[in-house]
Amino acid sequence: MVTFQRSSQQDGPTPRSPKQDSPTQRSQAKETRRKALLTAAAGLFAADGFNRVSLEDLGAAAGVSGPAVYRHFPGKQAVLAELLLSVSRNLLDGGRTVASEAPDAEAALRGLVEFHVDFALSNPDVIRVQDRDFSNLSDSDQAEVRTLQRNYVELWVGVLGELHPDTDPAELRVRAHAAFGLINSTPHSVRHHGRRMAVKSARPILERMALAALTVR
Repeated sequence: MVTFQRSSQQDGPTPRSPKQDSPTQRSQAKETRRKALLTAAAGLFAADGFNRVSLEDLGAAAGVSGPAVYRHFPGKQAVLAELLLSVSRNLLDGGRTVASEAPDAEAALRGLVEFHVDFALSNPDVIRVQDRDFSNLSDSDQAEVRTLQRNYVELWVGVLGELHPDTDPAELRVRAHAAFGLINSTPHSVRHHGRRMAVKSARPILERMALAALTVR
């Protein structure tokens, strides 16, 4: 008698399960969308003001529906808070890194000026939102932003104090705030034939003027 062995292989190709994104890919996509929402918020809030921008406006600018914004933020005020808190943290952390890596106080001051000029030229919308819509933050978020920014100022005052040890710290704070005012206001106020001045033209001017204001005797 002839017997037949059952084949160990199944007829036809084995069906594959649908490809699914890994948790890492999903988290990266969510973070990308969150950053897109913050970037859109900076532009919209700067152009129209916080109170005139709706969640639908914000979602549309970031390529999502208005309700989808709630997947990332509990509300519009939370978007504003994250925008201003994150930039304040980044300023403080970045400034500390610049100061700690400089070989001396003079190099630290130059580095801080270059760092802040780069920030101002790269984030004019955020600066405008800070100036105009800060009061729309909750009291606790306002306090946290003020604390972060106060620490940033004191970082500059510490470096200036090494260069001007006989100068009252109160005067050094005035110098720091004056430099911030000069640097932060320029990207919005300067126009060249109806257009914003090119970054490559504005940068060296701002750096020289800020250093002059900070080091005047």
